[in-house]
Amino acid sequence: MMELKPLNSVPSTKQPPGLNLFPRLNPPGKTLTFHKFLVLFLTFIAYAAFHASRKPPSIVKSVLGPEIKAINGTGWAPFDGLSGPHRLGELDLAFLLAYSIGMYFAGHIGDNIDLRVFLSVGMLGSGILVIVFGLGYFLDVHWLGFFLIVQILCGLFQSIGWPCVVAVMGNWFGKAKRGLIMGVWNSNTSVGNIIGSLVASSVLGFGWGWSFLLPGIFILVVAVLVYMFLVVSPDHIGLELDSKEIEMNVEGVALVGPETGEAEEEGGVVGPEMEEGARAIGFLQAWKLPGVAPFAFCLFFSKLVAYTFLYWLPFYLRHTVVAGVQLSHKSAGILSTIFDIGGVVGGVLAGVTSDIIEARGVTSIVFLLLSIPALLFYRLYGSVSMFTNISLMLISGALVNGPYSLITTAVSADLGTQSLIKGNSRALATVSAIIDGTGSVGAALGPLLAGYISTRGWNSVFVMLILSIFIASLFLIPIVKNEIKGKLNEGKWLWISMIKR
Repeated sequence: MMELKPLNSVPSTKQPPGLNLFPRLNPPGKTLTFHKFLVLFLTFIAYAAFHASRKPPSIVKSVLGPEIKAINGTGWAPFDGLSGPHRLGELDLAFLLAYSIGMYFAGHIGDNIDLRVFLSVGMLGSGILVIVFGLGYFLDVHWLGFFLIVQILCGLFQSIGWPCVVAVMGNWFGKAKRGLIMGVWNSNTSVGNIIGSLVASSVLGFGWGWSFLLPGIFILVVAVLVYMFLVVSPDHIGLELDSKEIEMNVEGVALVGPETGEAEEEGGVVGPEMEEGARAIGFLQAWKLPGVAPFAFCLFFSKLVAYTFLYWLPFYLRHTVVAGVQLSHKSAGILSTIFDIGGVVGGVLAGVTSDIIEARGVTSIVFLLLSIPALLFYRLYGSVSMFTNISLMLISGALVNGPYSLITTAVSADLGTQSLIKGNSRALATVSAIIDGTGSVGAALGPLLAGYISTRGWNSVFVMLILSIFIASLFLIPIVKNEIKGKLNEGKWLWISMIKR
């Protein structure tokens, strides 16, 4: 049940300015349910805006890159030579490596300052830097260092987004989340990719700089909405939730209930002994915890594949003849959104499936293994017709992106059964840093490798992707074995109980 506090007991500094401007949005005028939906919407659109601002580099690759007649010439120095794909891959590496490093620190910084302000700063910084990158076109900049510096800084600001939105979600949704709900909410990444692709592609004909300006402005506008209306925690507006249990989000970040950050075990609140014991868990010790290393390396290779598509799919489509026709820059960018639409479908489908069979590891490995023939068929038959290209791209997107939320939900379940760290946010923060950081390193490596390997032919790139998925699947085998054993034991005890009756 929802409880209301007197509004005068709520610190005014914690209330977003928008609620002061519109008092009717405060309780009891608006209920807990209303504010939950508002938080869902704001966190969804916030992270979608982050991803939308990441798409322009992939959309303009075919214009900047070599041997393609761009609108205003033969490419854009320093990306127009034979080493152009290498330079483009280095841009992706600069952004994603800074992003992965920033992920190790952003969550801890967010614990000590106002999440609404911190998230707004990340969005403002990202928007400004995306616009600055686009200004390189209007100012006729051809210095590689300029673009690398902008991407590094942008990666650092972008790393603020995910820890903030999942922490806010944790404050408002302390109960265990079903696969369907998180699958739908997790589609913010795919929705953001679609928005970014459509916006950047639609203005590409006016000059590649416009493909950066509009997504940059978009995230700035959303930043204003977040700063004005995002309520970080229910207690900031006089509401309380029943549960303050520690949860784990879809990428392994610890989510702690509002105010105290305390957790409840099945038998009660974690005592000082648990806190004291968990303090001994260091970075290297966390690697030894059951399930951490397999999931961390699985996420490494899974993200490698997903982010390769994120940054190189429009470029690939531009260089691929479909049904005897070479796609334009705009058509390639728009067509690439099919992969992200598949990601939305796959996330929801994987969530529902795992809810039904109650085995998220099994669901994840099945999706990953099925994505291997899907990618193979896409490479072999994607150019036959537009219909086969769209169909196979949709299936590939669903199978590649679907397991994400399940992989890290399985991590949550696995860590939640370990008495050594159960209920301790500091230990969970260490584990989440390992998982997210390792996955983001893979995300940084994939686009870089694609830039270098693509010069040898796209068959080599797809071999790399398929091999990465296969390796990711191997790391899930121990988890799947445990899930199958658990199911067999459940069936065994069920039969015993039936016989006794």
